[in-house]
Order: sequence, then C-alpha cells, then structure tokens
Amino acid sequence: MSDTLLRNTTLDVATSSVRDVNRALKAADDGSFQVLNSGGAHALACGLDAPVDVTIKGHAGYYCAGMNKHASVTIEGNASTGLAENMMSGTVRVKGNVSQSAGATAHGGLLVIEGDASARCGISLKGAEIVVGGSVGHMSAFMAQAGALVVCGDAGEALGDSIYEARLYVRGSVASLGADCIEKEMRDEHREQLADLLSRAGIDANVADFKRYGSARQLYNFKIDNAY
Repeated sequence: MSDTLLRNTTLDVATSSVRDVNRALKAADDGSFQVLNSGGAHALACGLDAPVDVTIKGHAGYYCAGMNKHASVTIEGNASTGLAENMMSGTVRVKGNVSQSAGATAHGGLLVIEGDASARCGISLKGAEIVVGGSVGHMSAFMAQAGALVVCGDAGEALGDSIYEARLYVRGSVASLGADCIEKEMRDEHREQLADLLSRAGIDANVADFKRYGSARQLYNFKIDNAY
C-alpha cells in the first residue's frame, strides 16, 4: 500500500477483513483514518504504535484499541468488553456506552467514555487515566494500582476493592466500597488533577461536586490472623 493511501484514507470493514484493516492502520506512521461499517467487529484498531488518528464510524466489539500506543482512537458508537485493554499511551474516546472491563490493566494514556461503563471499569489499572461521563458498574477499579478513574455519575457495588494507589473521583452516589477502599480528603493537588482530567475529556462538571476514594493501606502487609 502506497504512502498516499496510508494517509487520510477510508477503510471499510464491509469490503476488507479486520486483519487487513488493522494491517493498514499499523503500517502507517501518521495520518487520519476512518473505519466504516464496523458492525461490532472485534479487535479493531489493536496494537497501534504510531500517532495516527482513527475514527470508527459505528459500534466496536471486544478489545477495540487494545494495547494502544501513541494513537488517538474515537469510536462513534458503543464498545464491548475489554476496550483499550493494556493501553500504554495515546487517547481512546467512546461516544456511547461500553461493556465490562474497559481500560483493564491500562498503563498510560487517556480513556474517555462519554456514556456509561459496565462492571470492572479500570480493573487492575496500572497508570492510565479514565474519565466516564456517566456511571460505572460493580467492582470498578478492582485492584487498581496507579492512575485515576473519574466517574461523573454513580458507581456500583464494591468500588475500588483491594485498591493500591489509584485515585478515584466520583460525583454521584457509590453503592458500596470494596475491601480497603475508603473516602479520602480532597486536597488542592487532587482538585487540580480532577479539573485537568475533566478539561482534557471535554466534560463540563464542577470539581466541588466530587468525592475522592482510595486505599486505606490495610492490605499492604500480610497479617497472620487472616490466614485462619
């Protein structure tokens, strides 16, 4: 495929396989792409490793934008399980809702979900930043180690279960907190971080409406009493 075709081009899932679409995206060093007729196809725009701009004009299936690095991926629809799993850098934005495990194990970059996210959003988060315009389901930020999760709506049960050092900001209600997750003081540094994340996500919300949650640090060390 020529350099001209690799830049500012349209790729159609209706006439090309997902493998061919991904191959074209991965071959580009830069440029803008539109992916048409996505039809909920799985593993679209995975493993990108260049500052390309990809717009998926429709819904995406499992593991869309997984392992993203440097790329900017926008999904103009909903996305299924494992969106942006293990993302390293770049930006992934979903205009609709997402299924479970969005941003799982993500190390870096920004994930923006304009709608709601299902269960386990940000599970085992390792440094990425996630902003959800709506609500998240149960067990979100389970074992989150670093990074931040912003929820502009409500959070389901067991938020932040077994959390390490990630920062959680929730504007709405929290059904329940998971093991070792507590409400924490919102200091100036946290307000600044939250304001920056909301600005970058393009979400208009008042920082003063949010509460912060994080680790009580009671699970950091083994306690013999817990072995019985």
